[in-house]
Amino acid sequence: MTPPPPPVAEIGLLIYPDCQLSAVHGLTDLFRIASDWSGRPDRHIRVSHWQADASGVAPVWDSHPAEGHRLTHVIAPPSIVMPAHMQPQPARAEWLLNCHAGGTTLCSVCAGAFVLAETGLLNRRRATTHWAFAEQLARRFPEIRLAAEHMVLDEGDIVTAGGILAWTDLGLTLVERLLGPTAMLATARFLLVDPPRSSQRPYASFIPRLDHGDEAIRRAQHHIHAHSAEALPQGELHDIAGLTERTFLRRFTAATGYRPRTYVQQVRIARARSELENGQDAIDRIAWTVGYADVAAFRKSFHKLTGMTPAAYRQAFGPARMASRGESDPPSPAP
Repeated sequence: MTPPPPPVAEIGLLIYPDCQLSAVHGLTDLFRIASDWSGRPDRHIRVSHWQADASGVAPVWDSHPAEGHRLTHVIAPPSIVMPAHMQPQPARAEWLLNCHAGGTTLCSVCAGAFVLAETGLLNRRRATTHWAFAEQLARRFPEIRLAAEHMVLDEGDIVTAGGILAWTDLGLTLVERLLGPTAMLATARFLLVDPPRSSQRPYASFIPRLDHGDEAIRRAQHHIHAHSAEALPQGELHDIAGLTERTFLRRFTAATGYRPRTYVQQVRIARARSELENGQDAIDRIAWTVGYADVAAFRKSFHKLTGMTPAAYRQAFGPARMASRGESDPPSPAP
């Protein structure tokens, strides 16, 4: 009897306390579907699940049980609790380090980056995580070169992905790497999801920090939010705060994470996004409504912060966005 062909890769999914099990099972299904739709019965991806016990990290499930494991990739999935409540994972971090030393590519999704960061392998390297967790990751692991604007950041031996549902983007990225672009596109079409996205910027929201404890700066922030459509010279803002210009600039940046002009820009573009998502006003009118007399300047600022033009943003997220993309049918799966 002819033995079955070896897998093109074995991807291990690391189960840790409070991890997102839907991502674990979703990725398991995605890699099976990709293998079926690859058009090559002799090319498949083996998937295994790994969990820590008293004796270390061991496999608890295997899609293609066989003698021994040769993990080519390991994925730390998202967490369903906020990073502040995630438990330290020293045993798993040590196992990940040993896997990496043996040639395994390490991957993370969303808050899984916190698990991966415990290895120290992200120090002085670029990595991404969910845009809402980026500041916490930077504080806890300051040596990471955070690049949270990316949805998937492929550094070769380490691949990190952003949002909590970016496991689809990571999974498709690995499918393209292992089975080729045709299999990746066929899988995406079958699952009715987009091919891997490159940026989190269209999805990131501006969340102003108001609980920093600097009352003078908070007064200036409240004024900005109440009058964002008006001209807001910096002199007016530091007068409201009751501070000298130099002190105001230093304290505003420390408290909010933004320079005053950039903060005003964030407030205005956040309002513009809301108008584009929920209304039908012309883009020129929206620009004027949120505080831009120069429509060209508005378009430039909008693209800088979202990575999209206002028209493209409305098409993607507005009330009249397309329900389907009219893609052609994919090829049939391999028998």
